[in-house]
Amino acid sequence: MDYQQKLAEKLTILNERGSGVLIRMNYIKKTCADPKLRLSLLTDKSMETAIKYINKKFPNIDFRGNIQNLNSIQRQKSEVLAATTSYYDSFLDVIEFRDHVYELLNTIDACQCFFDIAINFDFTKNYLDLIITYTSVIITLSRIDDKKALVGMFNCAHEMTNGSSDPSYPRLGQMFVEYEHPLKKLTEEFGPHTKSVTAALLSLRMVYPRRNLPAEQWRSAQLLSLLSAPATMLDPACCDTMACEYLSMEVMERWIIIGFLLCHSSLNTNQASQELWKMALRSGLFLILTRDEVLNIHKVSEDLFINIKGYNKRVADIKECREHAILNSGAMHRERRQFLRGALKELYKVLEDEPGLLGPKALFVFMALSFSRDEVLWLVRHSENMPKMKTPEDYVDNQMAELLFHMEKLRGLMTKYNYVVQRYHVQYLAQFDAMVLNDTIQVAEEEESVLLTSFVSTLSALSIKQVENKEEFDFRAIRLDWLRLQAYTSVNKAPLPLREYTDLAKVMNLIQFHTRMVDSAEDLLQETSEVSILGFYPRVFEKMFCQSSEDINMKRYLMAFPIVCSHFSQCGHPLCPEETEAMEKRSLRLCVTFLEQIAKQTSSVVLDICAEQCNLNDQLQPRHCAEAISAARHRKQKKPLQKKGEVQKEKPGAESMRKDRIVVTNVDKMHLMLTELCSSYSLCSDFVVFDHIVVPTEFLISHLETRLSEIIVRMANYNQTTQEIARPSDLLAALRAYTASLHCLSSYINVDITRLVKNVLLQQTQPLDSRGGQTITTVFTTWYLESLLRQASNSLIVHCPTMHCFLNTATDNEPSFRAEEFSDISELQSLAELIGPYGLKFLSENLMWHITSQVSELKKLQASHLLICTSTGGENVLKRMTIIGVILSFRSMAQDSLKEVLNKHCPYLIGPIECLRDFISPETDIKVTLSVFELASAAGFSCDIDPALVAAISNMQTDNTSVDEEYKLSCLLLVYVAVSLPTLALDPNSFYSREHGAINQLAAAMFTVQNKNIEQHLKEFLLLASSTLLQLGQNVERMESKNRESVYLLLHLIVEESPFLSQDMLESCFPYVLLRNAYREVYRSFIVTLG
Repeated sequence: MDYQQKLAEKLTILNERGSGVLIRMNYIKKTCADPKLRLSLLTDKSMETAIKYINKKFPNIDFRGNIQNLNSIQRQKSEVLAATTSYYDSFLDVIEFRDHVYELLNTIDACQCFFDIAINFDFTKNYLDLIITYTSVIITLSRIDDKKALVGMFNCAHEMTNGSSDPSYPRLGQMFVEYEHPLKKLTEEFGPHTKSVTAALLSLRMVYPRRNLPAEQWRSAQLLSLLSAPATMLDPACCDTMACEYLSMEVMERWIIIGFLLCHSSLNTNQASQELWKMALRSGLFLILTRDEVLNIHKVSEDLFINIKGYNKRVADIKECREHAILNSGAMHRERRQFLRGALKELYKVLEDEPGLLGPKALFVFMALSFSRDEVLWLVRHSENMPKMKTPEDYVDNQMAELLFHMEKLRGLMTKYNYVVQRYHVQYLAQFDAMVLNDTIQVAEEEESVLLTSFVSTLSALSIKQVENKEEFDFRAIRLDWLRLQAYTSVNKAPLPLREYTDLAKVMNLIQFHTRMVDSAEDLLQETSEVSILGFYPRVFEKMFCQSSEDINMKRYLMAFPIVCSHFSQCGHPLCPEETEAMEKRSLRLCVTFLEQIAKQTSSVVLDICAEQCNLNDQLQPRHCAEAISAARHRKQKKPLQKKGEVQKEKPGAESMRKDRIVVTNVDKMHLMLTELCSSYSLCSDFVVFDHIVVPTEFLISHLETRLSEIIVRMANYNQTTQEIARPSDLLAALRAYTASLHCLSSYINVDITRLVKNVLLQQTQPLDSRGGQTITTVFTTWYLESLLRQASNSLIVHCPTMHCFLNTATDNEPSFRAEEFSDISELQSLAELIGPYGLKFLSENLMWHITSQVSELKKLQASHLLICTSTGGENVLKRMTIIGVILSFRSMAQDSLKEVLNKHCPYLIGPIECLRDFISPETDIKVTLSVFELASAAGFSCDIDPALVAAISNMQTDNTSVDEEYKLSCLLLVYVAVSLPTLALDPNSFYSREHGAINQLAAAMFTVQNKNIEQHLKEFLLLASSTLLQLGQNVERMESKNRESVYLLLHLIVEESPFLSQDMLESCFPYVLLRNAYREVYRSFIVTLG
């Protein structure tokens, strides 16, 4: 008969079902309380009258007589029915669960079952869990404010739709009314079960007091220490009550307090019950029902007992226990956490050094995790709900990071060395447990003997080879059979009464733990160390993180906070998928927030160190050595007396000299901080939060990338108002100092700094970075165009081919900057290093835009036919050609610098490009030629035809102008330039003129676009220009053409730099003697000028 009751199966199923119903009720309560999630019907103004009427008349609502009050439901009955069905069904689940619970409890009472946590652990635990889960469901249900409205609206809509009420409505309405005051009703219902419940609770007398000890006694007993008894280090850690050793204190306190609330009569009749109850009441002020739903234990107990006759002493006991808890519990739990931090650290260090000890000492790991979890849960529920008190510091723990960190480390150790644990316990089960069980089952009756014999045979068949072959183990059947056997042997008049055969219970409880070590160690880790409650207390969780991050000693443990978020995926239930979705979003938000904060702190320290190193490196720059050189020159002279109050300037490197290592510099502090922060990244390389793989170092790299990009732009010191900017060489030196310092991060943490720097610098070669921010490419392009080249266009700055730079001309006003400091070879090579080929391509495109603007203006002038008619027209042409020449000269210098830089970095790439360029001949197809020239130009090589200029002029073509018209304009432009050259003889700046580059490149580009013969048109230009310049030689007025010789040389330079013209062509139309005399005259005037 007892076998047919299936008590074990029913307990297992109902506990699982009850957990889901409880979570569902809690979710409904939270939904109804949150304005954002609340059902829209409950906040609809049109429904307000109906809801008030339903709440007032519930459960006896007259659906037909008061139709006026329910008109709004009548109008939206289908919407109401659809919206409230899930809520109604959830409440029906509570009724169904309640019916099954009471049926099972009555069966257990009828069977007069025996409960003892130390003997039939699983049976007793499942029994007490069911009672507490059911009570929690009823209490949570009573706290749902809108339950009557939801059920009433559903039934109203159901009757209006189907013509009759839902059959379950009367029972559901009656249950809501009965449980208005849940504990009062529950105590009445549990009266018949007092004997069984009290017996189960009293079995905790040997377990709970032993676990509920102050930290001083833990410390004196050297709890969790493997080093306290070295001689027994290899002995297996086992006892008669294995599962009780890691049973949660929170669970036991919930059993005791709620259990004695339901069956309170034993508190007046049994001294042992009273002592156990008072001990639990002194341990704290709040208990968790589920998630963040708490029970104020003293208030609830007092409110219940104060109305029961003869319970005045119990009320006094409650008040005394509350005062004791307020005064002492905070400090006691604070000391426990302090002890556990050290104990877990020691345990981890020993096991990490000797992972083989995980086999015999696995119990220590689960005990340590369970104790720590209890303290975390206690602090969380109390810090959120505590009223104002004298010692708030007891409820604040700025070292929580360390405890969570060591918990994660122990979990990781068990997971990493699961093979070691399996191997040890498979041998234990086969070679020890099976033999002991075989000796013990001799006393069993026939039916029990069959089951126990099957246990022995299953365990005896185990071997190490199964572990080595990585076979899957599954002992769930054995554990379920043991639970069934506990139920069968715990009933009254059982053939094999378990209470009389405690040795069998001890052996089976030990075997159950060992089987769990083989096939479900991960589940046991989750049971003893999951702290998903933190996900339901996000404010407390974030506060703990902030408090820990403020303590420098805790920074190495901060990574525990985001990793804890990976626990939250385990707390969901299939009965409430909506909660899982909400928890996923919250978990990811918390995880990302913590990782962002850690990355932000780490990147700030790293970049502060880089800034300090950059400052030190800056002191070694050549521009700072003038004082040292001056001192060296006058060293032999008598040293002047130092002025009073003047501080002697320290030489670079003085900061490294110290007389005492105890003296800590700012850099020392920053490196210490960096060491602490980087240590936290060692906890794990990646982890999973709700199917999202999280890599902590990627957050750090992302932060560094963002900050470094901002710093690089800031170091450029560009001021748009004053047009000030840092020299490219200075910025490059600073950037190299930053990069060198950043590489030191690789010695702390496994991050790819090379990839980081490449990403940042590559972004700096683009007009905008990945965030849409300004880059140094944009900054320098803007400055060179707006400052240097604009002044060069106005002849305030001139190009000097000999010195390969631009120079300021002598003016009355002080120049805002020295042109050579930004345009010499070293500066432009530094610029090429900084912005690379991509950046110079962007610069080139901007230069081309300015050139095309000038060409466009020249075409407009041609169209107006003013060029020949007026002298100003000729001057205008030459001025615009000069501007184009200046721009092309600057571009040529930049290209040369790029070529030198690339040749230094990748000569194996530059060589083949140069060969490819040289391979191109005039007969090659123009498309192929331009493709090769584009490649060569990107590498910094000069080409016969500038592909960038060709592309720019090609884009100028408009639909309104025909190809022939464009060709005519191009030819006219060369004619106008040729006939305007003599005008330069009157220009004092003709000595610095750069028209030759403009003429050659512009002509080549224009006639390439129009697919004409470049050489032929340049020959025609040369003939026309020679003719006009020879006419200039007939001018006898020396003062009017004082710069005639420099204009002659300009013609020579056009031929010399052109790949399409030769000296033979020049001599055929222009006497060489004039060029020779021109060189002599220009040289003579240059000497006079310098003299």
